[in-house]
Amino acid sequence: MSNFKLDRTAFKPQTMAEAANHSDYYKKMTWQERLSITSFLNSIAFKFDINHPPRMNRNCFAVKSLRSNG
Repeated sequence: MSNFKLDRTAFKPQTMAEAANHSDYYKKMTWQERLSITSFLNSIAFKFDINHPPRMNRNCFAVKSLRSNG
């Protein structure tokens, strides 16, 4: 989590429309940088350590084969 720190000097006065138009900032990033930010935000939202994400519970899934008509 030390990769992202809040820079308190980076703020500037904006209108609501300017503040809502943040997609240009993210469009300039690579897909890897955007994926890293997404992973960080998911770890905050779901309260898990970003370096040790929870494992998927595979007991909820089942594999079935399709029957052929022949």
